[in-house]
Amino acid sequence: MKKFVPVCFASIFLIGALTGCTGAGTISPSDGGTMESSRFLQSAEEERPEGAESAPLVYMTTDISADGLISVYEALGAALPESGVAVKIRTGENGSNYLRPELIGQLVQTVGGTIVECNTAYGGNRANTAYHMQLAEDHGYTDIAAVDIMDADGSMALPVTGGSHLTENYVGAHFENYRYYIVLSHFKGHAMAGFGGAVKNISIGLASSDGKAHIHSGGTGGSMWGGDQDAFLESMAEAGKSVSDYMEGNMLYINVMNRLSVDCDCDGSPAEPDMHDIGILASFDPVALDQACVDLVYAAEDGASLIQRIESRNGLLTLEHAEEIGLGSRTYELVSIDAPAG
Repeated sequence: MKKFVPVCFASIFLIGALTGCTGAGTISPSDGGTMESSRFLQSAEEERPEGAESAPLVYMTTDISADGLISVYEALGAALPESGVAVKIRTGENGSNYLRPELIGQLVQTVGGTIVECNTAYGGNRANTAYHMQLAEDHGYTDIAAVDIMDADGSMALPVTGGSHLTENYVGAHFENYRYYIVLSHFKGHAMAGFGGAVKNISIGLASSDGKAHIHSGGTGGSMWGGDQDAFLESMAEAGKSVSDYMEGNMLYINVMNRLSVDCDCDGSPAEPDMHDIGILASFDPVALDQACVDLVYAAEDGASLIQRIESRNGLLTLEHAEEIGLGSRTYELVSIDAPAG
């Protein structure tokens, strides 16, 4: 597959920032250590510090709007093909905090994208293609773009290299129809994974209904529920790696940090968020992106509920394993694209 953009590379420079910061500072990272000389770049034009040249860039805006979403996407400078662009979202259950069409529509139409999703492995409004398409219509997605439920015609297998649990990952059969994926995720908590962001969206999210069950079982083919938690978390990382390998870098990732409930968009009655909205972040590295979002939650004064959800499910293991197998880097450089205050 021809590459349209270069993949960002890992390094050892970790940048942390709390939304609204106006200068350099130190925050407590999610691994419980202390980052010294953490630095928040005030603009994309500011010179990168020595030693950070190869760190994956994570761009951020606090403007959670259609214009803000376009701005953070444009900051990446991605070269997309003229056709075959998929925008992977989670359509969400009725009553959930799914990303609204009013927020994402301008971006989807700007890139000429097709909204793509896969059916769930549990009962509900997304359990089969007919129900799922109706829900996509009800949520307003068919008003902004074509919608493709990618496992409507079954699954296709992707090889998993370097995994501890999976040897194959099963994605929707239409997955191969697209040349580039924009992975647009609502970052939030999750009852099983601890949190959901980019890595979860390319693993569980792109998996067919059968593939979801495979990942949840840790590759054993057993029950999705009540199995080995760590095997499930690591299997998500391994499934995500298979997707990234197949696409050969033809992907970019955007996380929207609003409505930060401890519950996911698969929950039709999610807990009301008790922390503030943070912003929109984007990167070519899904691990760096999710780690930056996690670090912003840990840095927030009102993030206790979401932190408790992440830690109670051992959620950080997904990112740790993802880095170990080469999906991405947990170190990153965070770049604000907002105009400096004053």
